[in-house]
Amino acid sequence: MNGTKDSITKIVENLNSTDLPSNVEVVIAPPAPYLALAVQLNKQKTVEISAQNVFNKASGAYTGEISADQLKDLGVAWTLTGHSERRTIIKESDEFIAEKTKFALDNGVSVILCIGETLEERKAGVTIDVCARQLDAVSKIVSDWSNIVVAYEPVWAIGTGLAATPEDAQDTHKQIRAHLSKTIGAQADSVRILYGGSVNGKNAPEFKDKADVDGFLVGGASLKPEFVDIIKSRL
Repeated sequence: MNGTKDSITKIVENLNSTDLPSNVEVVIAPPAPYLALAVQLNKQKTVEISAQNVFNKASGAYTGEISADQLKDLGVAWTLTGHSERRTIIKESDEFIAEKTKFALDNGVSVILCIGETLEERKAGVTIDVCARQLDAVSKIVSDWSNIVVAYEPVWAIGTGLAATPEDAQDTHKQIRAHLSKTIGAQADSVRILYGGSVNGKNAPEFKDKADVDGFLVGGASLKPEFVDIIKSRL
């Protein structure tokens, strides 16, 4: 819930004016009031627009919600589901997030599915158990994962300045992929797993050689010019 017409315009125009790498897919997720503006302004072929949230119904008396068809009508190709703030603040359940994920996919919107543990859960040593539970809710009702990108975002590392080491991230991502292999089979090899948690222009290159870290879910740094440095770190 950040941004204005002016700030969103500056972010998109900064991307427009940059020679972005052709082999890096960029998805930006402005707040809902600015989705149409971002779509209109975007001139980069490798940049697409995402919503931060979507509902699990096509239409109806659901005040304040956004449908997949409305997103497509605006030219929005992606949506986030399961962001930690939706899980912890809005109290969305694993099952509800799974339903929204399936409905978006069934209606032609690709999904960035966010998973991750709190600091208490990390200290208790149940990181992979939490991630597995959140993934399983989706795999129970979604068979085709070709349009899902998983974003592992340790809740304790969001906006705190703390970040998992590249080695820690790789270890968790490897466990996530291994769990997916058990539940969705060979598809797991091609599912992209992003790391999200205080990624910035300085630490992003440190993740480059980690086999199971396929990119980033960028938070605060995406609002700054260094976002371009993070994109280029994937070269």
